[in-house]
Parts: sequence; structure tokens; C-alpha cells
Amino acid sequence: MKYVSWNVNGLRAVVGKNFMEVFNTLDADAFCLQETKLVAGQIELDLPGYEQYWNYADKKGYSGTAIFTKNTPVSVNYGLGIDEHDHEGRVITLEFEDHYLVCCYTPNSQNELARLDYRMKWEEDFLIYLNGLKAKKGVVLCGDLNVAHEEIDIKNPSSNHHNAGFTDEERNCMTRLLDSGYTDTFRYFYPDTADIYSWWSYRFQARSRNAGWRIDYFIVSDDMKERLSGAHIHTDILGSDHCPVELTLS
Repeated sequence: MKYVSWNVNGLRAVVGKNFMEVFNTLDADAFCLQETKLVAGQIELDLPGYEQYWNYADKKGYSGTAIFTKNTPVSVNYGLGIDEHDHEGRVITLEFEDHYLVCCYTPNSQNELARLDYRMKWEEDFLIYLNGLKAKKGVVLCGDLNVAHEEIDIKNPSSNHHNAGFTDEERNCMTRLLDSGYTDTFRYFYPDTADIYSWWSYRFQARSRNAGWRIDYFIVSDDMKERLSGAHIHTDILGSDHCPVELTLS
């Protein structure tokens, strides 16, 4: 089983570039998107063999997630069930027979950490939500989690130490998540591999210089570890400031 996750940073723009080519080439069992930047009715995708699930933000042109799946889920849930968090289209959960698939676009702490306090509340509530799922069956979490966990996950750790996505507070939240019984699948397979990133700023020719951050993840509950077959970051795929990440399960 293959899962793919991609922050497309505006789906309509990427559809105008290479989205369908990437989608068809990767041929995932489920394809998860973040930052679709859509509201209902703004796009129609013809994806034969896939069911489509969308979570839109109230605000036009902002945030938003989607999952396209070949396998019909047992149930579908949008958001966390907490009003404070559920107006930005950030989470979709598909329940399958033996696991949950959670697509997440974590809030960015923003310039000058203007939203860091909210981010911390989100992290607390999101972990409670995940653990509630994990108590029932295995969990596969994917998406743009807006944090580079360790120094190996970012090109310039020293100069970015207190910037959004690499603050001690955000990194500690990722540590707490993993310590709660979850595994970062890329690091499971490649514990010491450096210079592999999933996001590059559009400024300063960051991508051509590979001055990036690894902030897009597949994370599984530890009871799913025995099913891990492979993890990949498609650094060669363009179209967004992020590239797709992939997980294969037996």
C-alpha cells in the first residue's frame, strides 16, 4: 500500500502545471493534500477510481486539505471536533478496517511568532486527538507539520533557531508526539541521512542551493512499525515550494 502527501501551496496553480502527471505517476492508494487554498466549487478533478474528500477553510484562498483514496473508508471525520481549531480546514481523518489515515496541515507560527501561543494549544489538542484514535487502532499521520524536528532536518539550524518552524517549543512538541508512541518513518529508514528536505523558500534561490527544511512527514503509531516497507521524499518533483513525501506499507 502506497500513501503520498503533498503540500501543493494552491491546488489550482499546480493543476495548471504538473499535478495530474505527478498524481498518475505516483499512483498512490491514497493521495493527501495540504494548502489546497480552495472553497467548494472552485475546482473539479476527474480522478477515476478515487473517492474525494475535502476540508475547506472558511476563509477563501487559505489553508485546506484533501484526500483522494482508492479504498472506501469505514468513516470520515473533518477537523478535531473543537470549534477553535475547525474553521481552517486543517484535518481529515479516514478510518479504514485496520488503521486511521490522518491528513494534517499544522498551523504556522508566523512571522515574529505571532501565532506561537495558538500553535501550542493546537499541538496539545491535536496530540489528544491522535492518542484517542491510537487507543482504537493504528494511526498513519501525514502532512505539512510545519516543524523541522532536529538540526539534521534543516540546512541552516543556527540562523533559524528561533524562527517559526524551528523554535524550541515546536521541536519539543514533535519530540513529545514521538515519545507518545509514534515513529517518524523517514528517520526510521534513514536515521542519519542529511540534506534531504521537503520545503524550500521561494526566496534566495533556496531550492537550487538545497537550502531547505524537512517539515512534511509520514508518522505512524508504533504498532504499525512492523508494516513499514519504505519511505521516500520526492525532491525532484517541482510545482510547489514543497515536494511530495511517500510511505509504503506491507
